[in-house]
Amino acid sequence: MDTCACALELLGMLVYIGSWLCALATTILPQWLTMSTALLPVESYELGLWETCVVQDVGGMECRAYDSLLGLSSDLKLARMLMCASLAVGMLGMLVAIPGLYLVNSCREHGGYRTKRTLTIIGGVLGMLSGVLCLIPVSYMAHLAVIHFFDDKVPDVVPRWEFGDALFCGWAGGFLLIVAGLLLVSSSVCAQVENTPALQRRHQLMGTDVSFRKRSEYV
Repeated sequence: MDTCACALELLGMLVYIGSWLCALATTILPQWLTMSTALLPVESYELGLWETCVVQDVGGMECRAYDSLLGLSSDLKLARMLMCASLAVGMLGMLVAIPGLYLVNSCREHGGYRTKRTLTIIGGVLGMLSGVLCLIPVSYMAHLAVIHFFDDKVPDVVPRWEFGDALFCGWAGGFLLIVAGLLLVSSSVCAQVENTPALQRRHQLMGTDVSFRKRSEYV
């Protein structure tokens, strides 16, 4: 296997792991949406998937988990499900792609490099799917924040939710998951293109050897 394909595999796995951890941080962080009021400038509020927090300028922070799952809004329920699905699909993709790496000595006795290439492609596709599942809830929550922020029916004095750090972390994680999946698929395609001429040369040499043996027998 060529060094370029190996480098793409390693780069894809490193980006994969880093972006999955980024998506995990997005799911856990409470800073999905933030709000500060003019009446209480020393305090700000943060909204997450699992809890809400009150942050004070002096450095204190108090968080409270949601009391009931049934009492959550449909937006938070959808965001929870999609982020958990993104993490599950991403973890499955990593577990599938690792045995398919060229530097990992596994699956070579069950179909050889074709099996490893198939595992790498499946892992890359699952990585791209995980990235899409991560981008959907993050972008949807940002869309709702923009709609409510520019709502003319709400007076200007009423505080409004704005983008939190978790949204930017989620966008980065989702895009990097897609990039990691593309790198893994590209490495498999490059390996297939590079191995095809080698196989053709091998078949030609085998055919030449067989014809030479037949001629020797006739003589």
